[in-house]
Amino acid sequence: MSAETPEILHFPAKSQKPIVFDRQELGLIMGLYGRFVASGEWRDYAISFGKETARFDIHRHTSEQPLYSVIKNPSLRDKGGLFQVTAPGGLIMRRGNELGQVLKVLEKKPKFATV
Repeated sequence: MSAETPEILHFPAKSQKPIVFDRQELGLIMGLYGRFVASGEWRDYAISFGKETARFDIHRHTSEQPLYSVIKNPSLRDKGGLFQVTAPGGLIMRRGNELGQVLKVLEKKPKFATV
């Protein structure tokens, strides 16, 4: 008689919920996005939720690279900030734990000073 080896069952690790923007965070982002859409500067966006980050990409045209990305990364909360805004090429424009403050980097400054 040959002894059969028992079959080993592998269960997947407990699935981690994806990182997402909460309702308040999404409201701040969509408020800014809406103002720029109304001015004709931005036309499309993409949202992705992953195991490590949530990402809101802002596009001028659908087929182009994102102009900016708003990224939420909880693992960086104690290392510079939970949120960041990046430009094409990965340049971090601003990072912080308060989304409202981080988004201010995208607000337009007046081109001409009024006296």
